[in-house]
Amino acid sequence: MNLLRTLAAVSSMTMLSRVTGLLRESLFARAFGAGAYTDAFNVAFRIPNLLRRLFAEGAFSQAFVPILAEYKSREGAEASRTLSDHVANCLVWATLLVSAAGILGAPLLLAGIAGGLRQDPGAFDAAIWMTRLMFPYIACMSFVAMAGGILNTWRQFKIPAVTPVLLNLSMISGSLFLAPYLEQPVYAQAIGVMVGGLLQVAIQIPALVKIGMLPRLSINPLAGLGDAGVRRVLRKMGPAIFAVGAAQISLMINTGIASHLREGSISWLTYADRLMEFPTALLGVALGTILLPSLSKASLDSDPQEYSALLDWGLRLTCLLAIPAAVGMAVLALPLIATLFHYGHFSDEAAHMSARPLMAYAVGLTGIILVKTLAPAFYAKQDTRTPVKIAVGVLFVTQLMNLAFVPYLEVAGLALSIGLAACVNATFLYTGLRKRDIYRPLPGWGKFLAKLVIAVAVMGAVAWFGSQQFDWLAMRATPFLRAGALFLVIGVCGAVYFAALLGLGFRVNDFRRTGK
Repeated sequence: MNLLRTLAAVSSMTMLSRVTGLLRESLFARAFGAGAYTDAFNVAFRIPNLLRRLFAEGAFSQAFVPILAEYKSREGAEASRTLSDHVANCLVWATLLVSAAGILGAPLLLAGIAGGLRQDPGAFDAAIWMTRLMFPYIACMSFVAMAGGILNTWRQFKIPAVTPVLLNLSMISGSLFLAPYLEQPVYAQAIGVMVGGLLQVAIQIPALVKIGMLPRLSINPLAGLGDAGVRRVLRKMGPAIFAVGAAQISLMINTGIASHLREGSISWLTYADRLMEFPTALLGVALGTILLPSLSKASLDSDPQEYSALLDWGLRLTCLLAIPAAVGMAVLALPLIATLFHYGHFSDEAAHMSARPLMAYAVGLTGIILVKTLAPAFYAKQDTRTPVKIAVGVLFVTQLMNLAFVPYLEVAGLALSIGLAACVNATFLYTGLRKRDIYRPLPGWGKFLAKLVIAVAVMGAVAWFGSQQFDWLAMRATPFLRAGALFLVIGVCGAVYFAALLGLGFRVNDFRRTGK
């Protein structure tokens, strides 16, 4: 399997997801702006989203995929299917029970996580209603994450990568066609989330049937708990939940802090977060997705050279693409925010205030993406404890940074803390791999980074010059002209960057890599 080609395919599907996601956020900003009720929706959506990452995409995938790869390689298809059946049954029932508890306890949850919303009783009540409606989303996404783990293990990467598009399209439809008919228009977004969750479940089923791995669920919630493979997954999930949970707890703490800042702060942070997630998913998530099964295979084959070489390839690609993305995001923060969100109820102040946390995120973007490249190296070895220890320490570091930054930088301080803490996380993950001799850098890193810095510096200068040629906020009345100007600046920056790389001796063939 050509990993570079696979990465390009997965990134293309992910790009479609992120582009529709940005369109979704642009329409949301135009329709609702940044105020108490948008803060209410963002808080309400963040709670099930946190649990989705705990139960599904994060801890579950990290524990399940390496064990499923082992079963597929050593036990065969029937044993793999039995494991999937039992794991799916436990996961879906667990998330349904958690959803029921969340629906009942929504007022207490919101009071503890975003008590600042109580300053506007109407917004707080709206947040409760939307939280209750969206809590079952975690059950949908748990099934989707499990299906994605199965499909990725079978090297079927496209369906899992394109699946989030359905959520975006559902929420876009809610903004355009449902919101005008509701007494509280923002409720359309919560309804869109649940419809999108059901659609994402539906698209997995034909793909699973095709490979003969559609899980068979039982009406007995305890069915499968006696399976040794299920117990292994649960044991691995425990530490992984702490690892993923530490990052999500930090995010929820930041949400609580933002709820006590100026009205709109949660929304400003959310808009910046959405843009930060674009390169994170396009490279970090996509790369982690294709690396985990290949690393797991190399580990099972006891091939340390292949294992280390795969990591080296992933790290070089991360640096090649993440560093220029970070510089571009910092320099073009206001043009990006203005072009995507500065319409309708989204004010000039909201644009400036959203650009600040985006610039702060850019400081740590490379670290955020590196974590998603380095962490699979531990999970592929079925080591979930080391990332946990690091993540817990990083949680404390993040909050110490918040104490230092937020009083002076407000919402931008929250983003800066997350970014810098991710850099700390990546440093400790890298150090751990080196100390255990799991990863040995291949020769040439010094020259590689020196040339990269030159190319990024040239690109950054071009980006700064281009950003100064337009009054991005004044172009609000000409959105297509503004979008064209942004694409022109980004296009020129990209062309200059890759031309500089070619001039410095970089070649596409240098990054081709095959995986077993």
